[in-house]
Amino acid sequence: MKRPLRLLLFASLIPVGLVTYFLIKNSRAATASPVYNVIRKSGSFEIRDYPALTLITTPMRNAGDDGSSFGNLFRYITGANIQSQKIAMTTPVLVDTESEGNTMSFILPASMAMADAPESSAKNVTVRSLPAARYAVLRFAHGNDFAAREAAVARLQEWVQSEKLQQKGTPFYGFYDPPWTPGFLRRNEVLLSVGK
Repeated sequence: MKRPLRLLLFASLIPVGLVTYFLIKNSRAATASPVYNVIRKSGSFEIRDYPALTLITTPMRNAGDDGSSFGNLFRYITGANIQSQKIAMTTPVLVDTESEGNTMSFILPASMAMADAPESSAKNVTVRSLPAARYAVLRFAHGNDFAAREAAVARLQEWVQSEKLQQKGTPFYGFYDPPWTPGFLRRNEVLLSVGK
C-alpha cells in the first residue's frame, strides 16, 4: 500500500475512533448508578430498597420536554453552579410526569451529600433529597415514548395490586441510556413507592 493511501486510511480512522470513544465513555456501562438492594424478583418485576438520594431537579413544560430539561441539568453538572464545580454524570435520569408538575432529575453521585451539592446558578434547577424508600420496579425496553411509558405503568400497578402491596405516591421513570441507543437495547424503568 502506498504511503499517501495509508495516511488517508489512518486519517479516516481518527474520527471513527473519537466517536467510538465518546459513545463508550457516555454509555450506561461507564456511568455510576445508585446502589440498591433487591428484596424480591418476579420476572420483569422487582422490589428494591434504595438509600436516600440527592437530586438536582428542573421543571418540564410538558411530558415530552426532554431536551431543554436535560440541558438545564447537564449545564449544572458541567459547572453552571455557584462553585463552578464539575460533577460526574450518573444514571438513571428520573422523569416524573404523574405528580404535580412534570420534572426531570439527575441523581448526584453517592459520595456527594445534599449539604455538599453546590447551589445552581440557574433558578430553574434545584437541589433536593429523595428519602430512602422501597420501590416496586418494572424494567421495559423499547423507546421511551408515551405509549410505552403508559403500558409499563399499567403493568406495574396491576402487579402491585395483585401482590397486595401498598402503593405510596405516583410512579416515575428511570432512563439509563443515551438517546442514540437503539430502542430494543434500552434500559427503561418505571418505579412506584410501596410500603415495607
